[in-house]
Amino acid sequence: MAFTKQTRDRVVFHTADQFTAAGGVAHGFASRLGGVSPGPCAELNLGLTRHDRPEAVRENYSRFCAALGTDRNRLVMTHQIHEDTIRVAQPSDVLADLFDPIPYDADGLITNQPGLCLTIYYADCIPVLLYDPKKRAIAAVHSGWRGTALAIAPQAARKMAELYGSDPADVLAAIGPGIGPCCFETHDDVPTAMAEKLGSGVMDFVAPLETPGKFSVDLKGIIAWQLTAAGLVPDHVDTLTQCTGCHPELWWSHRKMGDLRGNQAAMLQLLP
Repeated sequence: MAFTKQTRDRVVFHTADQFTAAGGVAHGFASRLGGVSPGPCAELNLGLTRHDRPEAVRENYSRFCAALGTDRNRLVMTHQIHEDTIRVAQPSDVLADLFDPIPYDADGLITNQPGLCLTIYYADCIPVLLYDPKKRAIAAVHSGWRGTALAIAPQAARKMAELYGSDPADVLAAIGPGIGPCCFETHDDVPTAMAEKLGSGVMDFVAPLETPGKFSVDLKGIIAWQLTAAGLVPDHVDTLTQCTGCHPELWWSHRKMGDLRGNQAAMLQLLP
């Protein structure tokens, strides 16, 4: 299996088998299960701006980090705006308090510093984690359709090469839970915009639907295609194919639930 579903102290999450086999990192993609939040945010809401009790969110972070083995006190988080800014994470980015305002906009994070826990959020958009076990560098990006059109994931891989000397052939990629082509139905503006940015090859991942003017888009397939075009070895690019929209028992989906929901998070941390 490319991914393993884990349950630790009731917290349910997925890990990427290649990351686990390589060692040297703690990581995971959250589900909605195993936390203490009530109501629409039940159970493991990790979103800081949802309609949830701060004390519940704090406890959820403690539980999720304990399950993954990441450091709750070394989180570097994103303020996501569906663009392609990738921030080089620094110790100064660790907030004194979980609810302190994040003083920058970023949809991606990158570092080679052990201990910093890169944290991104999703509720349909695709979380992507990158790990170079040879140069000991990591990246985490939030790739919705706009970020995918801006090629944020391959940009992160190239940034790892520029900053840390990573050979793309050594980089492992884990494309996590997110909206699948079964549920990502769009008007023609989305495939048109993506083709303008990425070229006609992206249309291999777009299918017309029976309803005139509607299309299905395979974001995960596009991201995998982008990463292999950027030099990653196809066997190093793993995709969790399950759709957040199809599995409300496991994940929140913005498209299916709107604002009455929590947020999942993915975390990646280099171990000392």
